[in-house]
Amino acid sequence: MIKLNIDYTVVGKRIKEARKSMNRTQEHLSEFLSVSTVYVSRIERGSTKINLETLVKVCTFLNVSTEFILSGTICSSDNYLRNEITDMLKGCSPEKIRLIVSVIKPIVEFKEL
Repeated sequence: MIKLNIDYTVVGKRIKEARKSMNRTQEHLSEFLSVSTVYVSRIERGSTKINLETLVKVCTFLNVSTEFILSGTICSSDNYLRNEITDMLKGCSPEKIRLIVSVIKPIVEFKEL
């Protein structure tokens, strides 16, 4: 049996960010789901595990894929790796970004035979 390690705090954060980007409130989402705003708040904080049925409804309401909410990427998109790299760089210090550039630059500039 395969055990999935789902970080519900990260899932909740993605749901909250998607909701806010649509200018929707927790009340709007709770009404759509027919649940309390307390339950939506718990989902967004990651203090309660969201079930698959509710996850699909949330994604429908927010017009995002379950893939994005669970993994932070959309593998069907041509740019999903670029987006993933961009997300990884967001919390990096300028020094760390310089180090990353020094590692990536020779790879990018490498001319394949």
